[in-house]
Amino acid sequence: MREWGRELGFSQIGVADVDLSAAEPGLLAWLDNGFHGQMAYMSAHGLKRARPAELVPGTVSIVTARMDYLPADTPEGWQAIEFSRLARPGEAVVSMYARGRDYHKVLRSRLAKLAGRIASEVGPFGHRAFTDSAPVLEVELASRSGQGWRGRHTLALDREGGSMFFLGEIYVDLALPATAPVSEHCGTCTACIDVCPTAAIVAPYRLDARRCISYLTIEHPGPIPVELRPLMGNRIYGCDDCQLACPWNKFAQRSPLADFDALDDRTGRTLVELFAWNEAEFLRRTEGSAIRRIGHERWLRNIAVAMGNALRVSDHPEIRAALAAHEHHPSPLVREHIGWALCQQANG
Repeated sequence: MREWGRELGFSQIGVADVDLSAAEPGLLAWLDNGFHGQMAYMSAHGLKRARPAELVPGTVSIVTARMDYLPADTPEGWQAIEFSRLARPGEAVVSMYARGRDYHKVLRSRLAKLAGRIASEVGPFGHRAFTDSAPVLEVELASRSGQGWRGRHTLALDREGGSMFFLGEIYVDLALPATAPVSEHCGTCTACIDVCPTAAIVAPYRLDARRCISYLTIEHPGPIPVELRPLMGNRIYGCDDCQLACPWNKFAQRSPLADFDALDDRTGRTLVELFAWNEAEFLRRTEGSAIRRIGHERWLRNIAVAMGNALRVSDHPEIRAALAAHEHHPSPLVREHIGWALCQQANG
């Protein structure tokens, strides 16, 4: 399976068993604290996340897969380059994983091919593939199967690959030998906790999604809390800060797949340029992208917040004019964020 996985673009393949009972108390505590915010699907599925055989009856083992996503042309020193984008208030910053093709489609297709290769060897078998698409404890399964360990930011970390990778799983009805987990190597480092703009990592290994910029810009459907808006800077889709600060990501691997190459539409563009997209242009330019799922309304909401933050740094006549041109947008959500942005002033 490892060989087949490499041929399909996966950097590592592992196997986990289905007994995740040790993860249940932590999952329940996270839900009880409301750290999942408005992601109702997290609580709706309850402990099914920690009970794979309930999610897919007949599951005996879980094949785990890791796929690196840094573009092939990512230069040395990329972490510093990405941090520098945050110092340019007029630039729109999209999380690195979302600058290429939608990873859901890439991984699903290749997991299906991997399952096909397994079937060609053992014959027909029961299976179901997932990638961030069902109630699956992905990081738990990854860490149990040797894909890495859970970092303090709650993401999976690998000594040879950092954390810039996607995870996928195939639930199977085959009894496969589990691969051994690896030891943790965060030591005393708290770089991810210290750098988080909104203090969303409330304790090591504990994330309050309600404060996380990735949640706020992608999952959160309503108004972004006013007290968090100034902390979001120019991040309009996701946030990479905890990964950029992680020392292990100096070992992050480049992807061999062109699918994750960054597109010009999503890299180095100005807030004004992206705010000018009408809904038709938004849909056209985000076709095949993970960004499309947030819709045009949230897209404008997020950019309006970033524009307001730019105005807090210095006056940008072009930004103020772009906001004013949309001041009467039909969406109350967009109008409210534009109104907030227009009230922001440098040194005020």
